[in-house]
Amino acid sequence: MSAAKIRLIDIGINLTDAMFRGMYRGKRGHADDFDLVLERARKAGVERMMITGGSLSESKEALELAETDEHLYTTVGCHPTRCQEFQKHKGGPDQYYEDLKKLIKEHSLSHKVVAIGECGLDYDRTHFCPIEVQKKYFLRQFDLAEETGLPMFLHSRNTGSDFNDMIRANRTRFKGGVVHSFTGTMQEMTDLIELGLYIGINGCSLKTEENIEVVKAIPEDKLMLETDGPWCEIRPTHASFKYWKNVDEGTQTLYVPPSKKKEKFERGFMVKSRNEPCAMGQVLYVVAAIRGLEPQELAEKVWKNTCQVFFPET
Repeated sequence: MSAAKIRLIDIGINLTDAMFRGMYRGKRGHADDFDLVLERARKAGVERMMITGGSLSESKEALELAETDEHLYTTVGCHPTRCQEFQKHKGGPDQYYEDLKKLIKEHSLSHKVVAIGECGLDYDRTHFCPIEVQKKYFLRQFDLAEETGLPMFLHSRNTGSDFNDMIRANRTRFKGGVVHSFTGTMQEMTDLIELGLYIGINGCSLKTEENIEVVKAIPEDKLMLETDGPWCEIRPTHASFKYWKNVDEGTQTLYVPPSKKKEKFERGFMVKSRNEPCAMGQVLYVVAAIRGLEPQELAEKVWKNTCQVFFPET
């Protein structure tokens, strides 16, 4: 099997992050190798990448980037940990909302905006944004999905029943979407599937044996894959890593670029611990192994799922 025959869509990649330009915590770690990040992605069969828009300014930056490359698309919205931006915006919350909507309208002809988000709830990081503020502006983004007719790119972390309850109460207002980087329980996954949503899986979704059991149980017509780079790589400490070791040893055709630490940066090598879209092949192979499927078979099913929600015209 040739890696070139596998078609992949990375539904969650943070390409606006400074790490992809060689910057780490405001300091230059190595030369800008963004061009090689995209080159490696295409070589790995990643034909489309959805850049995550986590705020108004980040969504603008993502769209500027997406307009330069036929393989790039983006979401537009506000991450739960940044929802105080609505209130701090110079024109107030309503103007922030209108600016998000205007941004989508300005790029409607290019069809580069494929979802509203990343939006939702995150109770692991309430020090960035209080729960009630998160809820208030998550609700506003259902308005945005309803007005634009776009699907939603959703985020949920340790929210008890709050996230699912808000989805259920507003489900008729948006046509579909995915809960990305899913790390929830079997019951949470089942509830979301019953609400007609898709589940996005990356390295962070594959840390524990419980995670693996959930991944096994996701209906094949509701599964999507992602990297969430530059984070969420599959690590040797993860329960899923044993599947990667087994696959890697017997697979000669999988495109796996070599890596070096950023201190020893060399063009042509991945940067160790900086997750990239080209790692989609690794996510695919691990999830396929967990589910007892051939990677090619799983890739085509996930491609179909993703296009159905975010690229219905293809």
